[in-house]
Amino acid sequence: MFVLSTVVRDPNTLPPARRSAVIAPLDVAVTALVRDGDTIALEGFTHLIPFAAAHELIRQRRRRLTLVRMTPDVIYDQLIGMGCARRLVFSWGGNPGIGSLHRFRDAVEHGWPEPLELEEHSHAGMANRYAAGASGLPFAVLRGYAGSDLVGQTESIRSIACPFTGESLAAVSALNPDVAVIHAQHADTRGNVQLWGISGVQKEAVLAARRSLVTVEELVDRLEPRPGAVFLPAWAIDYVSVVPGGAHPSYAHGYSERDNDFYLAWDGISREREAFCEWMEANVLAA
Repeated sequence: MFVLSTVVRDPNTLPPARRSAVIAPLDVAVTALVRDGDTIALEGFTHLIPFAAAHELIRQRRRRLTLVRMTPDVIYDQLIGMGCARRLVFSWGGNPGIGSLHRFRDAVEHGWPEPLELEEHSHAGMANRYAAGASGLPFAVLRGYAGSDLVGQTESIRSIACPFTGESLAAVSALNPDVAVIHAQHADTRGNVQLWGISGVQKEAVLAARRSLVTVEELVDRLEPRPGAVFLPAWAIDYVSVVPGGAHPSYAHGYSERDNDFYLAWDGISREREAFCEWMEANVLAA
């Protein structure tokens, strides 16, 4: 008889990493990793959204970025509105629980401040694209997109026949961003990273990317084992920056709560160009 069990492994007993991540201030890390024209994924689902890193991209005036995210919300509304983006690859966009992203809409409908190209997928399609990229595969296969207009309008979605059953399936090309950026609760001094709570595709995004940055709430000497936590080894990460509160207005489980009032306020802040620019100048560019 075989008995299956779940073991919580102590990350501190892992063999020494092949290399350590660089621990550096956020501005130094962004300067080193992100170039104009890059494809960049800033991931985090409901919580651990890397707002501070996005604000540093804005302050460094990165341009012509292809922004990738499963659920672009306020973080990408800000990047788009500040002229950082030329293309958006996504599976849903909106201000969660509130409504539209006004800077996103303005860019699509009026080309302000820059025209924005769109590549739309389903959530499952995006998750599978990250997984394929992290696995070193050229594409992923899934049942999905049947009856969707996306198949005919999106180059990264194709229909293929299963070689065993003949069933028609959807294939999506792998995602391998130039840079992946995530936020987490802890990193140790070697750059091993641990995050817990609601997670999305942070692990897959980092493993699929050519370069990666993790902002963290706290640098610790020892990572404590936690059931269900996501562990990313230092060899998969290029830079770690300690940025307490770096997920605000989203939250970091165990450290902060979601700022629901901010998401409500953003609808008014972002609705008109002038008010948006004034807020970004005062709260991001001058920070």
